[in-house]
Amino acid sequence: LSLKPVSQRLAQILEQPVKMCNDCVGTEVEQRAAELKEGEILFLENLRFHPEEEENDPGFAQALAALAEVFVNDAFAATHRAHASTVGIPKFIPAVAGLLVEKELVAMGKALTNPEHPFALLIGGAKISDKIGVMKNVGTKIDSLLIGGSMASTFLKAKGLEVGRSLVMDERLDIAREITKKAAANNTRLFLPLDVVIAAQPDAQAGSKTVTGEDIPPDWQIVDIGPQTIRVFSDELRRCRTVIWNGPMGIYETPEFAQGTYAMARVMAELEATTVIGGGSTAEVVEHLGLKDKMTHVSTGGGASLKFLEGKPLPGVEALLDEIDPE
Repeated sequence: LSLKPVSQRLAQILEQPVKMCNDCVGTEVEQRAAELKEGEILFLENLRFHPEEEENDPGFAQALAALAEVFVNDAFAATHRAHASTVGIPKFIPAVAGLLVEKELVAMGKALTNPEHPFALLIGGAKISDKIGVMKNVGTKIDSLLIGGSMASTFLKAKGLEVGRSLVMDERLDIAREITKKAAANNTRLFLPLDVVIAAQPDAQAGSKTVTGEDIPPDWQIVDIGPQTIRVFSDELRRCRTVIWNGPMGIYETPEFAQGTYAMARVMAELEATTVIGGGSTAEVVEHLGLKDKMTHVSTGGGASLKFLEGKPLPGVEALLDEIDPE
């Protein structure tokens, strides 16, 4: 968990020495910070070695702030957490957003507040509970809602279909029905898998087959969307001018069950549209396929991007100044 390898990589990128401390607070750190000459860089050790970081301890935040004159937060992926390094430091010294945080807020903010239509939300992943807020916040703005991944199992079961041993959040079936009703009321086109790839076990050795969403045996489970669903989802995305995607379409960690996820990534890379990729596993897939540069924006923050898409304030952003006095 040490950041020493990161400091060494930074030195390579900058082509200059980077000094490294064995801690992030304390007498030695303060002394080395005070001795810094213009243009020199001091890299501090991982904050999370101190429990006071996640506890948002005021004394710890003040000790960190004492090392600097200005705090620049460029860790968008941590802005949804109220920790000492995100909301504590700004109480003691001027704090502003870095270029990456600015890019994240501008790109996703524009997609949410001023999207070009048709506007689609492509959503997947395992837990519907992680994405309820996103679907509710974006639900009144979108023209199409496409649902894949294990999340689709909950929606299929909510329709009364057999989903076998697929991952289902039974306590969220009413939420799935509510979202389905609201989509209809808002004239939002709702797309669920028409066919799925199923397997007896979630590994390639167990064997798999493709069936319709209405023909899933009780002892099998959904591991990916099927070819017909890929075609329908792809056709719908191609007619859209703004697309936000968060969550894989299947168990993408297993190559045999990654075809739906890969297909969605490749289609989005071809769109003449604003394409925003939520962080986490979705961003990993886009990176893995070498398609990052084909997207309008690929978020670096999984949890943070979800919170933002839910319309919730990010504590680490709320703590920052709107502008800084150059004096």
